[in-house]
Amino acid sequence: MKNYFDLTDRVAVVTGASTGLGVQMAKALANQGCNIVCLARRQANVEANAKMIEETYGVKALGVVCDVTNTESVEKAVDEIMAKFGRIDILINNAGTGAVAPAEQITDEQFGHELDIDLFGTFKMARAVANKAMIPAGYGRIINIASMYGLVGNKIAPASPYHAAKGGVVNLTRALACEWGEKGINVNAICPGYFETPLTKETLDSPFFQEYAKTMIPMSRYGKEGELDTAAIFLSSPMSTYVNGVILPVDGGYTSL
Repeated sequence: MKNYFDLTDRVAVVTGASTGLGVQMAKALANQGCNIVCLARRQANVEANAKMIEETYGVKALGVVCDVTNTESVEKAVDEIMAKFGRIDILINNAGTGAVAPAEQITDEQFGHELDIDLFGTFKMARAVANKAMIPAGYGRIINIASMYGLVGNKIAPASPYHAAKGGVVNLTRALACEWGEKGINVNAICPGYFETPLTKETLDSPFFQEYAKTMIPMSRYGKEGELDTAAIFLSSPMSTYVNGVILPVDGGYTSL
């Protein structure tokens, strides 16, 4: 019997894997047998998460410190991963931030910072991994974590730089899918909706948001821990050979309204 989602001995790099959704997706891939590289700026976090994944799932895991806005840091991190594993099969570009303020009050620095991390950082990681690992191997799965806010606007929290950056990630995904598809690299994006993380739980549990969810989210609730995992596993699968340039919302139906 064929296991369509077996990732045994594959190597996945997950950026922004110090907390939240990055750690959740790293654990989901490890559960399928994938070796994991937790990549983020905070050394203590990535090393602790790598150790936890090794002990829990019996796979190899590595914590790598990297600032995705710094080209030299990105190149050095990819070199370190290649020296350790000799391959990178999967890249999940999850590192990101979010400036919330009325558009008329957003500073140049806030807007530039958002683009630098969410959009340019995504490109820098994809470029380095493609160059050093995936193009030479003729194989790869790149999953860019965009946002449903990359597809639509919103009225609950003004965040124009975030919308712009994530919209850029959506179309960057399409562009890279067109360029690299014939090289054996599938590039897709996931657009999460409102998801529970340690940073968002208090806001999402507030009476204000609960009322908002009933109006704006067809499922009338936010996403729970683990509900993004299957999308990441599906797009990481070596069997998903003809899935390329897809923008997959996982948002409880928010963008269908």
